[in-house]
Amino acid sequence: MRRFFLTGALAKPALLQQIVLDTPLNLQPDELSGFAETQGQHTSMTGLRAAKDRVVQGAFLSCEAEDASRLLFFTAVFGLTAASSEDHRGVLTFFLCAEGDAAQHPQCEDAQVFELLSHAAKEIMRYFGRLEAKVVAARLPMILARAQSRVAARDTAPTHVRSTQAARDVVIHTQDAPHEGYFLTETFALQHPTFAGGLSDRVRREVFVATDAAIVLPYDPVRDRVLLVEQFRMGPFGRGDAYPWVLEPVAGRVDPGEPPETTARRECAEEAGLELQALEHVSSHYCSPGCSTEVFHCYVGLCDLPDLATGLGGLETEHEDIRTHVLSFQDALELTRSGEANIGPLVLLLFWLDRERPRLRSLA
Repeated sequence: MRRFFLTGALAKPALLQQIVLDTPLNLQPDELSGFAETQGQHTSMTGLRAAKDRVVQGAFLSCEAEDASRLLFFTAVFGLTAASSEDHRGVLTFFLCAEGDAAQHPQCEDAQVFELLSHAAKEIMRYFGRLEAKVVAARLPMILARAQSRVAARDTAPTHVRSTQAARDVVIHTQDAPHEGYFLTETFALQHPTFAGGLSDRVRREVFVATDAAIVLPYDPVRDRVLLVEQFRMGPFGRGDAYPWVLEPVAGRVDPGEPPETTARRECAEEAGLELQALEHVSSHYCSPGCSTEVFHCYVGLCDLPDLATGLGGLETEHEDIRTHVLSFQDALELTRSGEANIGPLVLLLFWLDRERPRLRSLA
């Protein structure tokens, strides 16, 4: 039997139950003397450090070797390592410490962190016994981003016309993950409610489990011009397109705890060096609901655009090779007529801007 002292979200039974197998949990709220939370770490996933005359609130967890291994695997993915301390009674307690400030933590409110980590734990623990923690740690940004999309899915679109039949009424017989890497694919054998009543036949369905993305078309209402980015894309290349470089709006993955609006502003700064003055929300929609979980949050971003016709952008750390184009609105709209605008969000945003452009220009 091993004893751990846990703090923050790790001290909550609902999260621990996703990590360990022990039922019921042998968890006792308490405090630990001689330690403090590691500076610079988020309170819901903190490390500890030795600190005389300090006391930390948390809980003691006593567990068998298998559960201890599972807990250490989960926390190692977040950059935490175990150390031990023996009290005057000879009782050995393990606590989790961070190596400097290297632990990765989602930066959002505690309630959001807890829900996010609960979703992430389900995926992380699928790798236990199959992959090393350092391998999973390299995938952590995508794992957390996928968890973030599951949290965001609670705020669903209205149901004034579509069915109110709930996801909980779908009968799942099996659920597998045939591909687990930077991207994730899941396969289900399920039955879903039908419009005629009752359940469908048992069917096999595959889904690409993606993250949410923020997409923004930068627009200068004073000069009446837009900025497009051009880059090599695997989708057209994999399809066999002879010219797999495409024109599109600025886009990026929504990071854990980050509102899509923040992502839109960050990506404009990273990809094009732009500071947005305002954002106009156009739509939030599934890009390909038959096979993908990905949701696009689309915006038009109001800004000052340079006179430079083309430029370079992107982050080397993300292996981005981006060319930017500043076009008059009419020249950009012509791309929808010629077919050179062959990316769905770009067509959508240009059509929306064509409708709303007089309003935006009158306010400039």
